[in-house]
Parts: sequence; structure tokens; C-alpha cells
Amino acid sequence: ADSLYVSEYFSQSAQKLSFYSWYGNAKLFHFHVPEDTVLLRWLLQASRGKGPECTDMEVTVHFRYGAPPVINPLGTRFPANATVRPSYSLSLALGGAAQNTTFVNITTPAAGDWFIAAHLPEAAGRIEVKGFSTPCPYIFQADMFVLRLTDMPVLEPGVAMPLTILSPAKPLHVKVFVPKHAAGMRLELRSCLTREQKACAVRVVLGSITLPQSFQRIVTCLGNVTCSLALDSPPWEKWLQIMVESLGTANGSVSVVMLASFTACRPGSASSFLNFISLNQSQTAPRAGGAGAAGSSALPAAEASHNESQQRSFCLQTQPVVREDLDVVSVRYRLLNGPSVPVSSLSPTLLLLNLNTGMDSGGSLVVNLLLNKTSLSLANATVAACVSAASPVLALNATRNCSTAFFQGYPLSMRTSSAEAMLIVLYPQTDVWFLSLQLLCPKGQGECKAAEAKVTVFAYLTPCFNDCGPYGQCSLLRRHGYLYAGCSCKAGWGGWSCTDDSKAQSVGVQNAATLLLTLSNLMFLPAIAVAAQRCYLVEASVYTYTMFFSTFYHACDQPGVAVMCIMDYDTLQYCDFLGSVVSIWVTILCMARVKKILKYVLFVLGTLLIAMSLQLDRRGVWNMMGPCLFALIIMIAAWVHHGVKRRHCYPSSWKRWVFYLLPGITLAFIAISVYAFMETNENYYYTHSIWHVLVACSVAFLLPPRDKHKKPWAWPQKLTCRYQICQNDREELYAVT
Repeated sequence: ADSLYVSEYFSQSAQKLSFYSWYGNAKLFHFHVPEDTVLLRWLLQASRGKGPECTDMEVTVHFRYGAPPVINPLGTRFPANATVRPSYSLSLALGGAAQNTTFVNITTPAAGDWFIAAHLPEAAGRIEVKGFSTPCPYIFQADMFVLRLTDMPVLEPGVAMPLTILSPAKPLHVKVFVPKHAAGMRLELRSCLTREQKACAVRVVLGSITLPQSFQRIVTCLGNVTCSLALDSPPWEKWLQIMVESLGTANGSVSVVMLASFTACRPGSASSFLNFISLNQSQTAPRAGGAGAAGSSALPAAEASHNESQQRSFCLQTQPVVREDLDVVSVRYRLLNGPSVPVSSLSPTLLLLNLNTGMDSGGSLVVNLLLNKTSLSLANATVAACVSAASPVLALNATRNCSTAFFQGYPLSMRTSSAEAMLIVLYPQTDVWFLSLQLLCPKGQGECKAAEAKVTVFAYLTPCFNDCGPYGQCSLLRRHGYLYAGCSCKAGWGGWSCTDDSKAQSVGVQNAATLLLTLSNLMFLPAIAVAAQRCYLVEASVYTYTMFFSTFYHACDQPGVAVMCIMDYDTLQYCDFLGSVVSIWVTILCMARVKKILKYVLFVLGTLLIAMSLQLDRRGVWNMMGPCLFALIIMIAAWVHHGVKRRHCYPSSWKRWVFYLLPGITLAFIAISVYAFMETNENYYYTHSIWHVLVACSVAFLLPPRDKHKKPWAWPQKLTCRYQICQNDREELYAVT
């Protein structure tokens, strides 16, 4: 009978794409493929806006099974000892058409988590002020269609099962469950006959497709003979799909007999009682010595001798490992029998690293091995190690190359000359991982039959390796409920963990950038002096506030070694932005020459409104342009009022216009142009310093002169001391009369 298929549809909301500068710019999509899926179809839709700012663009899409794709669009270097395998990717061009729709089909996909990452080309590095320009929106959406078989036949191990392929267009799908500790699997096809009882030709596909690498096993069976396929280290405790398709041209059925058998592996490990004792001892306070302590130390010695006598009958030796969840995407693995594990040549030592919670694939798995040189008596012996997913490598030698049935592991080796080995797996796929260790000798296993090595194992899962180093910041990213981490690099450093120094700034350049951005604020000193000399003490106080917080904000904002933060970074940034906008506000109102009581009311009210708007959106252009425009309207209205009242242009002096106002306005316009259109990530430290200098100089030019009826520093004249600064009004009146 025909099999029953069910189609399902999964969709996620569209995301706005960004130009790529670090992994946080890539938009991630997370899907879950159900079991017994025989066909997976991705619907990829990319579109762009219709404005004149929208140009031809190319969208890059990456696929990966089990974890987010590891990508490198910038061609930077990865950290040493990191494993990097290229991702499966394709490009969607947005040329003449404003939309691109692409389908990607995958037959017999692996069940579990699938990830898609999409991004635009490399970012130009230009710093755009929010509101000055409207970027073109590029939108990407991924939808998933699956075709699932509801009644997939189950192949029982050791039981021959007759099956029928209805036609070449309808392949046969069967699944078999791989038990734990399965060392090998053998699949046989017998009695392959067509409906006319003739010899047939079929193709057998064992396993599912995983991207970027797929390890499906394919064998073609011709004629009525037994056809077999053997697998070493099949994935433990998983369903394995088998697809059989007819290669005949006639539209007829084909009958086959299928048989699956497994080779069991007998593991050896310490007793559960001893593991329980060591776990309790590690989690409680140490007890006083005595008979109890002596008895507990005698038990492991007796157990060790017992295991050594029976080691030949085991295909592997398991070491108990405890998983400790420390934080988000942060796990530590602790060995119950101590950090050192014994490694022999008779059978591999196996450690299980559990990463199958579904939330562990967004970090980096770090495995650090250290060989105890004194424990290894043979100088030419090698301790081989292999880190693999889904199933362990049960025979470590040069011919196996650290590979299992459907996974290419990561090999490591240690010897007395190089006793340390390290492995970094970036975004490890969701699965159970295994660490296998075995002692190898160049002249054969007989040479090191009685030898044993001690290897200290440190294994942990961290969001970012080495916390992105001194020139990077580890950021925790989120897509719906899925969390993953990425490094944002500074000071010209790049790479996955900010370890690529090919474009890095030297320490001298970093110090020069910090000095330029901080010392350029000292150009506010002339403006403060001019304001104080003309009795604008409130304005001088605002300029002092701006100079202080701008100096220490830029000292704290620098990457690398030239950094000094006197308080929280967010507080310094807010105070710097607030002081900058309020300085412009009070300067323009001071130029308006309104009444003092009205001026100070506008000072306070405007400062409160500016503080509120900066809290809502700190980088919005209207937070600066809004107060400026409103203050300019007040100034123009006040100048028109003064001109009408005096019946001539205000300000009336041509020297005031030529030597003060026009230079100040010119400096202000140049400063705004530099700030809005010329700043990039590379030239920020000197273009922003120019902005500081130009704004401070324009303030010194634009401040109005002192009131003619007010003498400089008028406050000392009110002191009743010394006759030479006092006047005798009675004598003057008497002289007049």
C-alpha cells in the first residue's frame, strides 16, 4: 500500500538585514525538523525598498545543521587550535528586480535543529547620524516546508524484513534504531527481484543529510546477489534512516529483503558506588582522617586492580563526568575520579560531554589536555585523542583518522616532547560529544602493553573563547528563545575571537587617539574664559560641565590599553550628550539677548526637556537639531524685535558681524558637516577631535559682548571697604549746590 505523507509548514517573521562587520550583524533563523522527514524545502525571500538610496545588492545565506553556521565573510583569522569547516552558503542577487525568491530542496534531512544566517556584504565603516540619512531596507524571510512519512517501517535488528519498492518515483524509506554501545552496524539486501522475477538494480542511501558536510553512505546493488554495507561507530541512541530507490526504467515494483545487525561493545567503568562516594566527597566538607578515611582510600585501590585484570575484555573504559551549568551558554565538566584519567593501549578511555540540551550550541567547546610526563615511561609513545559527536571513536590509529560512521572528528595528540593539546569547537552542534583517548606505540601495541599514561582533562563550554581578549567584547545575542554569543572587536582587531591583528592599531596609535579625543576638549577653555569675562557665569558653568564629561567619556570609550573610566560608561555617555546639546541651547539663547528672568527660565526648562529626549533616544538627530532650531527661532524673533524697536539692523555693528558672528557661524556649519558626513570608524579619533575644536571655537566667537551698563567683575564694587572705591554722595551734592 502507498505510504501516508503529511506536509507541514513552518515560518518565522522577516528580519531587516545589516551590512556585515561582526557576527551580530548576521540575522539568524532557527527551525526544528521533525522526525521521519523525507523532504525539506526552504523558501528564501529577499527584497529591498523602492527609494533612490536602494542599489543592487547581494544577500548571502548560510545553512548548518545542529548549530549556527560558522562564517567568515571578512576573511579574518580564527584563533589558534580552533576548528573551522566552511559553511554551506548561496547568494541571492537583488538587481533589476526588487525581490528574489529561491527554493532549496534537501532529501532525507537529519531531524533536529537547523539554522540559517543571512547578511549583506561588508560594512563600509561610515558612522551615520540617526535621522540625517534614510538607509535602504533589505528584508529577508525564510520559510520551511517538510514532507513527513507517518508510517515509516521500523527495521528490527537481526530480523529479515521483506519490503517492496512500488516504483522508481516512490523510493522506500525505512528506519532502524541504533542502540547504545554499538561498535558497528551491517546492512544487507537480499533477494532483490522485480515483479517479473528478474534481477533488479537499486541504490541504498544510509543516513541523513547534514550541512555543511554530509556523510551519507551510498551503495548500488545490481542483480540477485546479497549486497551489504558496513558502518563503524554508528550514532548511538538515534534513529537511522535508510532509503532504497529503484534504478529500473520500467514503472514496476521491486521486492527486497533487508537485514540489519549490530556489533555490541562492552564498556568498562568504575562502580556506581565509588562514583557516588567521590561525588559526595567533592560536594561536602573534608572529613577528619581516621579509620573511615583509610577505608575509603582502600576501596579505589582494590577497584583499580580489579579493573586492570578485566581490562582486556572491555572495548572501552568510561570515566564518569558531571556536567555543571554555570550560566547561560556556560558549562563546566568535572571528572569524578579527579582531573587526571588513566590512558592505556588496550582500550580507549572515553569521556562523555553532554551538549544536547538545545541551548549549548551558541558557545565554544574548549577541550584542554595535559600529559603527565612522569607517568609515561616510554619516550616514543603517543597519546592519541579524538573529539567526536553522536558516537565515539573506538579504535584510535592512523588509518581511522578520527572518524565515525557519519561524523569527522577532531584529532589531538600528545607526547613527552609536546605534552599539551588544545581544541576549540566553535558553535558545537547539539548532540552528545565524546572524548576518546588511547596510548599508541610506533612499533605496535605490544610495545606499550603494560604502559599507562596520566592525562589531565579540562573541558568547558564558554560563550566566547578567552572572553574575546582585551580588544573585544563578548555579546550575548538572542533570536526568539535561542541564545548565542559573538565577539565585537575594536582598535582594528578582527577575527572570530578578536585575535587577528593584521589591521590592529598599535599601542602608540591607541594612545594618540585617546589624547586627541580627550585633550581636544581643552579648546573649551577659551570659551569658558570669554563667558566668565563677560559675566555669563551660567554659560561658563555649562561649558565646564561639557568639557569635563566629554573628556572622561572619550577616555572611557577607547578600546585596548588606553582606557580610563571614572564612573559607569553609560553615565559618562549620557552626561556627554546632555552637556553637548545644553551647551548649544544656552549659547543661542544667550545670543538672543532676552530678559534675564526669561533667559534663565528657558535655560532650566530646555535642559529638562533635553534630558527627557536623550533618555528616550540618545543618538537621534532631532535631540540635537530640535533644541537648536527652537533656540534659533527664539533668537531670530528677539533680534527682529530689537531691530524694530531701535529702527535699525540688529546687531548694528558691522564689526560684530564680520569679526565674530560670521566666523562663528562658519565654524559651526563646518563642525556639523564633519560630524554628520565625514566620520568613519577609521578616522573617528581625528574627525571627532576636529568637531570638538570647531564647536568650542564657534562658541567663543558667538557669545555676545558684555552689557554696556555692566562693568567687568561688578561684584567687587558692592563691597564697603577702602575709600578709593567708594563715593561720597553728600560731598558731591554739596559741591553742586
